[in-house]
Amino acid sequence: MTLLSIDELKNLVANPQPPCVSLYMPMYKAGAEIRQNPIRFKNLVREAEERLDAIGIRHTEALNLLQPAIELDKGDFWEHQDQGLVIFLSQNLFRYYCLPIEFPELVVVGEQFHLKPLLHLINNDGRFYLLALSQKDVKFFEGTGYSLNEVEVENMPPNLEAALLEDDIQKGVQHRIATSKGGTANPFQHPGSVHGQGSPDQDQHQVDILQFCYAIDDALHEKLREENAPLVVAGVEYLFPIYQEANTYPHLLAESITGNPESINLGQLHDEAWRIVAPSFQENKKAAIELYQQFAGEGNGKASSDIKEIIPAAYYQRVDSLFVSVGEQKWGKFDSETTTVDLHTEPEPDDEDMLDFAAVHTLLNGGRVYTLESDEMPNGATVAAIFRY
Repeated sequence: MTLLSIDELKNLVANPQPPCVSLYMPMYKAGAEIRQNPIRFKNLVREAEERLDAIGIRHTEALNLLQPAIELDKGDFWEHQDQGLVIFLSQNLFRYYCLPIEFPELVVVGEQFHLKPLLHLINNDGRFYLLALSQKDVKFFEGTGYSLNEVEVENMPPNLEAALLEDDIQKGVQHRIATSKGGTANPFQHPGSVHGQGSPDQDQHQVDILQFCYAIDDALHEKLREENAPLVVAGVEYLFPIYQEANTYPHLLAESITGNPESINLGQLHDEAWRIVAPSFQENKKAAIELYQQFAGEGNGKASSDIKEIIPAAYYQRVDSLFVSVGEQKWGKFDSETTTVDLHTEPEPDDEDMLDFAAVHTLLNGGRVYTLESDEMPNGATVAAIFRY
């Protein structure tokens, strides 16, 4: 099973060869109802066969396409589930995800995978980073309100000792120690001078730690170059102000998780990080909705709830912020040559959910996507957008 991330979303959008099959189902995790999971799964696969037949795919080809999913239904697969199961299949790609949110049953067969229900888990409205920092161990995580997954960062030192052994790191960051940013938590009295009441050995150790933090920041700078999700640091109290001194990522939060992360389990780390970041996400969402309502009221062309205007705008990178009702679908097709949108009441062969289309293209083009319940949508719309121009 592959972990779900923004990079994985890009992979799902970029690589498949149609027809693309998307299966969503809620999971029973306990009690007698757990026996319904394989039965409901078989029904979804059968529905996918029928959808493939409707677009002219021969029965043997359809079975070959669906075979990787069919083979999941054996052994102890059903004993290791979360609240929702998602499966994607195409001629050159097979992915499945056991995820901590429940999905309505849904089968979509089309030119692209149906991804909108996943955006709650991976979009900017709820995504954050966590740096677990100690002298003996450094780990980096990508998180959402539901999960926390470790991410490898190229060239990031695994611990203080490894950082100090790297001659090239020492040469690359040593000169930066003499150019303090002068933050309020600066452990140095003035550029290049250790603030100290301790012994020379203690002062040197503090310099070594700052050098270590610069090396970490250098690695994260490459990893997070285009990102804007908040970063939370978990570490013992004295380490955080030193890391603040080295940090160049503009979205580092001022509040940290205090304590040795080596002694905190993953669930506790997630809960503490989410407590810190969640209020900012709610504030961002509220501010974005208020801005949309302001622009919509002014009638200045900077906002719209017209899906036929929003779809081409999302495709051509004009959408800055998109609000989309996560539980609804609008079936149809988009013609990029004529920039026209053809909508249908019921899905026709080769149709896509146009709400899914708008959300995915907005996200991939660097816009913000807010996946909302229908009663949260601004002005009761199904989809709404703030345009860049």
